[in-house]
Amino acid sequence: MFSRLTARKWLIAAVVPAVFGVYYVFALPGHTTANAAPQTTTQAGKTVSQHLPDFTRIVEENGPSVVNVSVSRTTPVAAQGPGPGNSQDDPLQDFLRRFGPQGRGPGQGPQGEPEIQRGLGSGFIISSDGIILTNAHVVAEATEITVKLTDRREFDAKVLGVDKRTDIAVLKIDAKNLPSVKIGHAGELKVGEWVAAIGSPFGFENTITSGIVSAKARALPDENYVPFIQTDVAVNPGNSGGPLFNMDGEVVGVNSQIFSRTGGFMGLSFAIPIDVAMQVKDDLVQNGKVTRGRIGVQIQDVNQALANSFGLPKTQGALISGVEPGSPAEKAGLKTGDVVLGVNGKEIGQLSELSGAIAATKPGNSARLQVWREGKSRDVDVKVAELMDQKVAANNSAGDSQTSAKLGLTVRELAPDERAQLKTEGGLVVQNASGAAARAGIQPGDVILAFNDTPLTSVEQLKNLMKKTDKTIALLIQRDSNRMYVPVQVG
Repeated sequence: MFSRLTARKWLIAAVVPAVFGVYYVFALPGHTTANAAPQTTTQAGKTVSQHLPDFTRIVEENGPSVVNVSVSRTTPVAAQGPGPGNSQDDPLQDFLRRFGPQGRGPGQGPQGEPEIQRGLGSGFIISSDGIILTNAHVVAEATEITVKLTDRREFDAKVLGVDKRTDIAVLKIDAKNLPSVKIGHAGELKVGEWVAAIGSPFGFENTITSGIVSAKARALPDENYVPFIQTDVAVNPGNSGGPLFNMDGEVVGVNSQIFSRTGGFMGLSFAIPIDVAMQVKDDLVQNGKVTRGRIGVQIQDVNQALANSFGLPKTQGALISGVEPGSPAEKAGLKTGDVVLGVNGKEIGQLSELSGAIAATKPGNSARLQVWREGKSRDVDVKVAELMDQKVAANNSAGDSQTSAKLGLTVRELAPDERAQLKTEGGLVVQNASGAAARAGIQPGDVILAFNDTPLTSVEQLKNLMKKTDKTIALLIQRDSNRMYVPVQVG
């Protein structure tokens, strides 16, 4: 439904192939911490005692439960050349040249022989019989997985299950009476709260870094089912799959991704909420796969301009920009332009919360949605179906056009075959965009399907609607296979 930003330049996900081959970076950034004496400040004549956070207890109690995950992968030999990870100026490559084990590097083996790539990640023990959580990308395509404990014991690990959508993997080692972490609740986290990560950045085992929760329920490209915890905890290659702790020493997240233009720490890191990870774990262990719910809608976040367009009392919710024909949403009466404000009594602030709530609903069960439509709130019951991969048709354009001067648009009506391809009864193709429409980001080739929550069938209808408004409106746009509302300021 959403496209993922590419590796290294934006959101970079992964583990470090420690010696051979390219590396990937799924990690997290922040501040290191240390014990500090109490400080006192005077405020309005009063003395206030202030203490910096002390993470020593978290390390003492939970350090032995955090493990190092080493993997091996067999890949065809590729010629070494310019590219990510091969530059002599790359800080990771410089690190490995100086501190990594000596051996054959990528592209140095005999022609045609398979190459062994090794990677490092982190994980944590969630039960004393050897169940371990880590990231799916840490163990992806691994031929061998070794788990090392803090007491230097090493075990071969078996993969019990992998879920790529949430980037969670469940491992099992043959051991008993192991130390395990305490599981917390990510929903109880507050923005600004101190948190800490323990992991193996660059292979430095049981390293702790700390910071604060920067934001909650953060949506990332192509990560529709995870409301990420954003922190500024320092996470680097090798931290992937490690735990994020609150100050009570409970795991509240699984470190997974960073935002980076360089592949290194830049202060923005993202963790999978532990509630999501544990639900995925239960499904994988009990059923061998993760079953998710779906209702068949495309959604987008609501900004201030869209909230004004739809008459919302505040900026919140997930705006439905498309309803799949024959889907549970259509059968329940949901419409394009509806704004979902809540699910089963729980408020929805943004699209990731709606995606997560529906995905967590078992197929066959019903979900009660609080929906904003035509200036009123109403409840809609939807029977949830099982999530499947979907394909959406693209569109072409041709034909006569007319101009809507107030918007700065030249548009034409869709031909019958185009309407059939897009599965819509109306729609206007944008031939040219200028003025207010161009400033809003509308482009030639876009198909305008609706004006606020009113489906468009003709150019004349669009002109008549424009005569009645001089404020911000929301146009439902289809571009390629994606639909979204675009706010246009016409006043």
